[in-house]
Amino acid sequence: MAANNQGLLGSQHDTTGLPNISDSPDVPGLFDIPDVPQLPDDTESTIISEAAAGLPDVPDASLLPDTSSTTAQISDAGGQGDPHFTTWRNEHFEYHGQCDLILATDSNFADGLGLDVQIRTKVVRYWSYIKSVAMRIGADIFEIEGNADMSEDLRYWINMEFKGAVKNVGGFPVIFKNRKGQAMKQTILIDLNSKYPGAKIEIQVWKEFVKVNFQNPTVEAFGNTVGMLGDFSTGKTVGRDGVTVFDDYMLLGEEWQVLPANDMLFHSTEEPQFPSKCIEPEDSQGDRRRRRLGESAITEEQAEKACASLTGMLDRKDCVYDILATQNLDMAVAY
Repeated sequence: MAANNQGLLGSQHDTTGLPNISDSPDVPGLFDIPDVPQLPDDTESTIISEAAAGLPDVPDASLLPDTSSTTAQISDAGGQGDPHFTTWRNEHFEYHGQCDLILATDSNFADGLGLDVQIRTKVVRYWSYIKSVAMRIGADIFEIEGNADMSEDLRYWINMEFKGAVKNVGGFPVIFKNRKGQAMKQTILIDLNSKYPGAKIEIQVWKEFVKVNFQNPTVEAFGNTVGMLGDFSTGKTVGRDGVTVFDDYMLLGEEWQVLPANDMLFHSTEEPQFPSKCIEPEDSQGDRRRRRLGESAITEEQAEKACASLTGMLDRKDCVYDILATQNLDMAVAY
């Protein structure tokens, strides 16, 4: 543009013989600027006021809704697989350490009965899984553990008694659903419908893998929970102070490691226990994992085919990842 302007205005053409404007005869009206009439002193403010009258009022900033939190819909939340976690706002993340972790807790659940759900994860070289879950409602503790030996029955404890008679936990019915047609996938439901219509806590076991899922969550049932699943209202993965947000999920795991003050709910003690830190997998930065996945005998296409029946896009993605990490196409059954 500058080059073009120079051609129009800045070129050195010969102007000899051209008349000077100052030498031009007077042309009436050519350079005359008419006088601008003076308005009364209050006319300008009157015009502005009249124009502003047609504009909408500027809202008070203090009355505007807070849009800083996520607007995503409330969704089923929990953990499964290698392990993948889903927050109350359907955010997916992974934690690959070995620890006893607080998945969700609320001391005021069910009019003060209280709810504590803890999971125990186990590292296998560069990946990990949920080995067992222990849940306390009121005075009852219900623990379920995965088992690679599918010839055995479901391993569970009720109030520390192995395979004791269990009909309810904290007054809420426990329903066992054994699905032998699905490669011994077993489902256990804690039905919260009597207090929170439609809400359930689902536990699924396939081999050594345990899945925990909070179904049909509502603010009345789980709105005050804290833990690995994040803040119910915002979906943010916050720490114990309710303010600090953790985007590094290894640090999030350390933040929600079960402490002595939290009462470890499992029937036995396994390492690590606080003050020992959670155990990290090999090559936590993922370089070795990526190399191993690149050398997989199972292809990504085979994994995608095995996971194709899953309706959720993020679930399919997690499923494919787990198959490639474990080199086991049957991992799709865990979903």
